[in-house]
Amino acid sequence: MKPQDILFFVFFGLLLAARIPRLFIFAGLICLALSMPLFAGWVFFTAQRLTWYAAAFFGVYVFIELIVKRKVGG
Repeated sequence: MKPQDILFFVFFGLLLAARIPRLFIFAGLICLALSMPLFAGWVFFTAQRLTWYAAAFFGVYVFIELIVKRKVGG
């Protein structure tokens, strides 16, 4: 397991503990912003991982907004 994977799981856990869905969007956007210079510098492994992390953050946000809030709301 690479250091960026460990950091992802730590941040992911912290965001889940915070219970603020909007933070998942910001985390995904930060991951995408960090991946752009890495792609430009041909550091593909880390840049690709960051795009996958962004997709995970966006996916959790969508899950929370569509599934969890729909069940709570009615």
